Amino acid sequence: MRRELRGLFLGVRPHGRGRLPGRGRWPGRDRPHRRRHHGLATLRAKLTVMNVVILALGIVVATAVTITSMRHYLLDRIDSELVSSRTALENTGFTRAQIDALSAIGSLRDDLLLADAAGTLPRPETVFVAVDGEGRPVTFAGIPPTARQRELAAEVDDPRALAATDAITDVHFGGDTFRAVGARLGDGTVVVMATSVEAVRDGMAKSLKVDLGVGAGLLVLLGVLTLMGARHRLRPLEDMVETASAIAEGDLTQRVPARKDPVLEIEQLRLALNSMLHQVESAFETRERSAAQLRRFVADASHELRTPLAAIRGYLQLYDKGMLREQADRDRAGQRVRAETDRMARLVDELLTLARLDQQAELVFQEVDLSRLAREAAEDLRVQEPDRPVRVSADGPLLVRADESGLRQVAGNLLANVRIHTPGSAAVHISVTRTGDRVLLTVTDEGPGLPAEDAARIFDRFFRAGGGAGSGLGMAIVQGVVAAHGGEVTVDTAPGEGLSVRVELPAARRSAQAPEQPPRRAVF
Repeated sequence: MRRELRGLFLGVRPHGRGRLPGRGRWPGRDRPHRRRHHGLATLRAKLTVMNVVILALGIVVATAVTITSMRHYLLDRIDSELVSSRTALENTGFTRAQIDALSAIGSLRDDLLLADAAGTLPRPETVFVAVDGEGRPVTFAGIPPTARQRELAAEVDDPRALAATDAITDVHFGGDTFRAVGARLGDGTVVVMATSVEAVRDGMAKSLKVDLGVGAGLLVLLGVLTLMGARHRLRPLEDMVETASAIAEGDLTQRVPARKDPVLEIEQLRLALNSMLHQVESAFETRERSAAQLRRFVADASHELRTPLAAIRGYLQLYDKGMLREQADRDRAGQRVRAETDRMARLVDELLTLARLDQQAELVFQEVDLSRLAREAAEDLRVQEPDRPVRVSADGPLLVRADESGLRQVAGNLLANVRIHTPGSAAVHISVTRTGDRVLLTVTDEGPGLPAEDAARIFDRFFRAGGGAGSGLGMAIVQGVVAAHGGEVTVDTAPGEGLSVRVELPAARRSAQAPEQPPRRAVF
């Protein structure tokens, strides 16, 4: 059986000699993720070998149990027939002389030959011999002792002791093993009867060959079916390998496809892997977008700072070379230098504000009346532009939990955007309302409005619609401050229909009986 199992296992070869399974060759150069790994067995080969080994062990155990049971059954049958023959012979009470004188000796001989009445099994060889008091074989039933009978008599050391006990003993002669019993006749003669167990051995050998043949066939069939089943069931893992290889080469849009009749564990792995790949793709896109914004921000900041620096450097060079001889020229140059310095200072302050917002700066949160801030910002605008129509509407005091200086900057930037980009005669409407647990600050002007492509970029840093004045950072600061407060800012505009900016902030949750709380510092 060892040879058959060894031949079977040698016939099971892992697919591709350990190479990662795939549906075909990759185009172009050999990918590093798909190269062969010599000496590594595939999962389906391991599963196949494991199943074959388990089945082989089962076959070995089953065959051993079957052969052992068959041996015990056949030996018990032989022993039962020997005991039955001995009992029948002893119960007659005949002497050897009476047996010789019987006319029906032929029938008695048939009984002594232990013929199989059923005829379903091959009749084993049976030898009987009569021995005298000294153990020598004698004539019995008119038949002189043969050579086989003499060998049997010679192998039995004490025939009388054998006949005196019910035990069955094994004797060996003529190259065979026999089961032997002794029977005592009426005159004291002992008849030794022995049946060969060679037929039992032949039957066991034939049964073993049949079991090994059937077992070998089952092992081969199981190996083939396991390989086919494992190839089908593990195909999703091959898809994962191909998808991971494609993503490693830069194609982040690849996903592991679904298959019919999925296995629960593999389907869970597929869904988890696709979710992870989606997160990876989103993170990569976010990183690329942030890097692009950073490059654009650095370029725009450099450009915006270069302009006032160039102007200041130019006036200083004129002054150093003595080209500003008149006092009026020197005063005008000084005013321009101060103006450009103020412009650069404002630009630096706005950049620092955006940097703090990007770094989630610590804000001082307290209850702030947004209606009061709106009215104060409107008064500032009236002072700067007395001829501009400004209207403020508010639903009484509306409290929000916010950083007051940040909200003042939001309101100031919204009105500064109106002042810079609309004519002085364009009316402005500032409204503060409450909807549910949100407080809305809306600034609407009757200016020229913006086209859709400019409105989509209004919160981009350094973006100035139509190349207008200003640094292009005001609306970006508004969006950053509002986002730090957990709010949202939106715009509604169209060419010729003005611009409406809507700031939505969480309302303060304050009980009417609750005492005034001190300002709380929080990081957003």
